[in-house]
Amino acid sequence: MPKNSKAVKRELDDDVTESVKDLLSNEDACEDSFKKSSLIVNHHGGEGKERDAEAGGSDGEEEEEEEEEEERPAWNSKLQYILAQVGFSVGLGNVWRFPYLCQKNGGGAYLVPYLILLVLIGIPLFFLELAVGQRIRRGSIGVWNYISPRLGGIGFASCVVCFFVALYYNVIISWSLFYFSQSFQQPLPWHECPLVKNKTNTYVVPECEKSSATTFYWYREALDISDSISESGGLNWKMTVCLLVAWSIVCLAMIKGIQSSGKVMYFSSLFPYVVLICFLVRALLLKGSFDGIRHMFTPKLEIMLEAKVWREAATQVFFALGLGFGGVIAFSSYNKRDNNCHFDAVLVSFINFFTSVLATLVVFAVLGFKANIMNAKCVALNTNKIVALLGNEISHDLIPHHINFSHVSAEDYQKMTDIIRGVTEGDYPSLGLDSCSIEEELNKAVQGTGLAFIAFTEAMTHFPASPFWSVMFFLMLVNLGLGSMFGTIEGILTPLIDTFKVRKEFLTVGCCLLAFSIGLLFVQRSGNYFVAMFDDYSATLPLLIVVILENVAVAWVYGTDKFFEDLKDMLGFTPFRFYYYMWKYVTPILLLVLLGSSLIQLTMTPPSYSAWIQELAAERSLNFPPWGVAVCISLVVAAILPVPVVFALRYFNIIDESAGGMSKVSYKKGRILKESARPGEGDDASLIHAKSPSEAPSPMPGSIYRKQSGGVGPDADTAPNGRYGIGYLMADMPDMPESDL
Repeated sequence: MPKNSKAVKRELDDDVTESVKDLLSNEDACEDSFKKSSLIVNHHGGEGKERDAEAGGSDGEEEEEEEEEEERPAWNSKLQYILAQVGFSVGLGNVWRFPYLCQKNGGGAYLVPYLILLVLIGIPLFFLELAVGQRIRRGSIGVWNYISPRLGGIGFASCVVCFFVALYYNVIISWSLFYFSQSFQQPLPWHECPLVKNKTNTYVVPECEKSSATTFYWYREALDISDSISESGGLNWKMTVCLLVAWSIVCLAMIKGIQSSGKVMYFSSLFPYVVLICFLVRALLLKGSFDGIRHMFTPKLEIMLEAKVWREAATQVFFALGLGFGGVIAFSSYNKRDNNCHFDAVLVSFINFFTSVLATLVVFAVLGFKANIMNAKCVALNTNKIVALLGNEISHDLIPHHINFSHVSAEDYQKMTDIIRGVTEGDYPSLGLDSCSIEEELNKAVQGTGLAFIAFTEAMTHFPASPFWSVMFFLMLVNLGLGSMFGTIEGILTPLIDTFKVRKEFLTVGCCLLAFSIGLLFVQRSGNYFVAMFDDYSATLPLLIVVILENVAVAWVYGTDKFFEDLKDMLGFTPFRFYYYMWKYVTPILLLVLLGSSLIQLTMTPPSYSAWIQELAAERSLNFPPWGVAVCISLVVAAILPVPVVFALRYFNIIDESAGGMSKVSYKKGRILKESARPGEGDDASLIHAKSPSEAPSPMPGSIYRKQSGGVGPDADTAPNGRYGIGYLMADMPDMPESDL
């Protein structure tokens, strides 16, 4: 770099500073509202240097402090940001939903429609949300207000959905915390059924004897569940304490924004991968693990032709990436503007996919081990039945000579039952012999809490050093849940802070206290049924509608061509034309088809839930009572209501369409973008509304020069909002020549 480049650079920045001073000094109506503005100049490498232009010099230090408070925070590093996005997108669904769908919908063949829909729906929409957040540097409310004030309700709808999801999602984390706290025992408390003693004898609890030890522990000891949603049964104090702990963790992690939650992400995002890999290695060393993996990846190609498989794959892609929640937009809004968000979108999407595959391997390796144990128990039990029937219903001649009844393998038992079935024919069912097949055991599809708190916990009781593995597993669930919770809460807090300018600490504490108070609904004895209700109805339809509107807002209201220009300016290259056709045509059509099929499914199946009947020690599907149906409908309506309400208020000019825009001044290549006053300021405090100087309503003596791209001094990385400064907004100005200085 030439020796005098620093001097030239300083002169250029001084010119820029003086021009901003001239501009602001002539905004008479805005003198009090805009005493300063921040001009950040970036070059091609993305580094920037900031100079403050102040209207008055007497209060320089106070104004500088105020400006630093108003500056947007930034990620400390790119790794921290990627971990935050991965932590948000990779959640409990990757562990207990994806393996179930994979098993149910054709095994390895299910990965084909999933990957196709990930490319057609997942990555384009994820890229879109990352780009708008990074481009406009606001939360979901500010982003959609900026693109079209009439569509500002999209951001509010996202906030409502985030709040609904956060209410019950943290309850699942509290369940994991409870099991985690109970795992420091040998043997584990769900290892066997409890015994009841009376004066004469000792017997097993009937409810446990009819089901299993882990099932009994989950429904009776942990949840103490009632027989229906109508029987509240009062608060479960153990779960209430765990819920309080869960919300306290979330509050403490989020109270300083990304400065505090970003540091937590290093552990909460990476620890689950350590546990999954450890579990996979351990499970592969157990007998029967390869039976589970083989069952998992045996493709059933004929199932791929069913429409239901594609619908479920699309729904899983949609929710796996956290689309529509606003968390993706919120995290991206703290990025520097020239960050390569396309690379981030592809990277995070495929990390999410491979995490799902890794979790599926772990789950089915463990379930294969469990299936072998259950099959061995079945063989032993039925062998005793055969021994008891020998000489009566079963002849000794039917038993192969090489079989030793003291140790009968699964293959030997299969041979015996085949011979007995062939001879007895019609009388075989009356013998009461079970088939004892590993495949049948593996076909018992379980998902969600049934997988994590019943099937997986039962398998871990047979592990050597089972308490250690139980502690690791439930700590992993807590971390997976927290990573998603941070993104969900950020999807609530960031838009509200951007819009209403409240203190982050106060809003975080208030939000967590309110959520905990409402969350007491989920820690009643009937709370599990409310979790199922919110999981089924509070997010699915509203999020689909939100994402469709997001796609339409960018592709058709803002304009795909204009958005592509913005992306070219941000990224330094034009994205693949593939995204143009995806955003404008393919993805909206696929989303509408998915919305239609989801509506048909909901209308054809009455709202129901799976209830645990204590007397039967079994699950039964029950319909929601009328008030329950009303709550289900209310959840959907409440989540979507902000969209038409805001549209109507804007359309009939009840709220000024210029209100609620961006609250800071941004400059690009000699052009002032459309800016609106912050809440509480008058309309006359707004700067030029994206007009060229000839159209500007106020005089603009002086000019704003574009800094020549070139070398940057050693102190270039000194933006007060952290490592990443605020870059340029995209804007072109054909009627104003650019100065090359």
